[in-house]
Amino acid sequence: MADDQGGSGTTAGESGEAEASGPDESGGAARPEERLERAVRAAEQALIEYEIAVETFRVEVENFSRLHHQKLGPMYARLDELDAQIAEARAARTGAPEDIRAAQEARARVMPMPGVEELFHGWMDSDGLFPEAAAMLTDQPVRPPERVRPSEEARKLYRELVRKAHPDLAQDDSERKRRDEFIARVNAAYGRGDETLLRELSEEWDAGPVPEERRPSRSEELYARLEWLAQRKEMLSLVARELEEGAIGAMLRLAPDDPDRLLDEIAEQLLAQVAEREAELTGLLG
Repeated sequence: MADDQGGSGTTAGESGEAEASGPDESGGAARPEERLERAVRAAEQALIEYEIAVETFRVEVENFSRLHHQKLGPMYARLDELDAQIAEARAARTGAPEDIRAAQEARARVMPMPGVEELFHGWMDSDGLFPEAAAMLTDQPVRPPERVRPSEEARKLYRELVRKAHPDLAQDDSERKRRDEFIARVNAAYGRGDETLLRELSEEWDAGPVPEERRPSRSEELYARLEWLAQRKEMLSLVARELEEGAIGAMLRLAPDDPDRLLDEIAEQLLAQVAEREAELTGLLG
């Protein structure tokens, strides 16, 4: 990671060296501190772009997870309950110790009712499924899950704001604090897909104080800065890997352009499994 960041920045600095600063008064090449400064700036920009990509994907995963729980949660719960009832019916019929043990294990896997309402965002509570969920399981018209997916304009505004106001561009602690607080508001607005608020935040930032240009730093400070940037990118890489390898992230990658279609396909499969389980349970009880 450190080599990627430092190497990329140095190449960018070298390619634009003559244009950016030119030779010094004696006609020689730019000083080492100036080249290192370019490397730091390039690494900072690369890190910001990477953070934008990771945060964008995190919001997509979070939104898809919410839709997944709202739309499919009741079906998964119904399948768990049917599995437990089938195992209990089989144990009651045979009385075999292994069937009794299997029934106990199946019942233990059923999610306890306290806390389920919050998890499924109003789809079920301790008394069972809400009307919306029951309607879904019986193919009746149902209120669709709330969609929280930032528009293309919201994504554009978000990227522009992060590039301009990122805390890593601060020159001192007070400026970093101001940027931290501002970016927290930007992230919250983007997470809600609030395009209007993002536009207002953009106007607010443009009207705010303009940060001072970065002054040349000593080589030791610049090397330390490059090392910090590399460490932060490594941390972001771990976050991105966890998102990508998680169940929701893996599902989202299957249909990034049309996640609703994927949810509909999974819902159809779950409905078919519910029907099969109900038929099996009816056979055991009959």
